[in-house]
Amino acid sequence: MEWFRDHAWETWLGIAVVLGVAEMFSLDLVLAMLAAGALVGMVAAALDLHVAVQVIAAAAASLAALTLARPSMVKRLHSGPELQLGHGKLVGKQALVTEEISGLAVGRIKLAGEIWTAQPYDDTATIPAGETVEVLEIRGATAVVYPVARLEP
Repeated sequence: MEWFRDHAWETWLGIAVVLGVAEMFSLDLVLAMLAAGALVGMVAAALDLHVAVQVIAAAAASLAALTLARPSMVKRLHSGPELQLGHGKLVGKQALVTEEISGLAVGRIKLAGEIWTAQPYDDTATIPAGETVEVLEIRGATAVVYPVARLEP
């Protein structure tokens, strides 16, 4: 017991290292927060504070890390880019009108190298062949499109 008292900061460092290595296997971020608390205990021991103060400082830092830092870290690590699969990834893309599109008759567009049936977003609009359109949504096998504005020179 005397050795621990004489080598308190090394003991805290050892505890932090063991917790850090254990965290690499669990990947919960709980043991990492406890290791951070052990590092605070190590600093308190290096300042030659009483053992009770070291334990309280380590416990307070661990509790603070668990309640304040861990939730945002877990949220950030578990969230990723939103995956768009299937036809949803075509929304927002531009396409070329190959057959006139109107509210009365569906037309055709070339979208991502494929020919799609298309209808205008605005039922009163007529979009001639050769125009560029943007895909606003996909309904079944039909793309709902809107003409892309052109800047005239």
